[in-house]
Amino acid sequence: MSNQSIGLNDDLYRYLLANSVREPEILTQLRSETARHPLVDMQVSPEQGQLMGLLVKLIGAKKCLEVGVFTGYSALVVALNLPEDGRLIACDVSAEFTAIARKYWQQTGVNDKIDLHIAPALETLDRLLADGEAGTFDFAFIDADKNNYAAYYDRCFQLVRSGGLILVDNVLWYGRVADPAMNEDKRTQAIKDLNQQIYHDDRVQISLIPIGDGLTIARKK
Repeated sequence: MSNQSIGLNDDLYRYLLANSVREPEILTQLRSETARHPLVDMQVSPEQGQLMGLLVKLIGAKKCLEVGVFTGYSALVVALNLPEDGRLIACDVSAEFTAIARKYWQQTGVNDKIDLHIAPALETLDRLLADGEAGTFDFAFIDADKNNYAAYYDRCFQLVRSGGLILVDNVLWYGRVADPAMNEDKRTQAIKDLNQQIYHDDRVQISLIPIGDGLTIARKK
């Protein structure tokens, strides 16, 4: 028993992967292709992806939202765990990055579940709100430009139903959130500000877990 979270060295992390992660081959292939991408650090870890899929199943999610797609690993995990009539609205600004995502979505047969919007995410989220979709989503995942994190959280909170989940990625930001030398960095400060905002938001139940680069799970009351 430990009274605080333990750190993971390389050997322990490999043990975790070998004894926990049940990654379908198609996800392994996508992760391998993304590993050759210069922005590979933008992809979620396989153990985080598996947790996301489990949460989608646990709450019986049918209507999901993703802010930030990149090469589509997290979106594919979510879509694979949705029922046949499930739907994921995915927001990204890069047709280049998401072209990789589309290829794997097509191969797995989940393409029809995913509605990809290539546009600034705030435009898409505001349009969903204007179209009367507030309170209709079961699950939202935020993993995009950090300077807009607070705005994404605000829109996702409005769009998610009571009892639904909002997940926010990179909330530990490679340890920079606890490094005083990074106080002047705008992206680091944006994440710190959102962490504090969510911590003091009594409209949600929360857990910040040290998986991947830090993941906050917020359940809307």
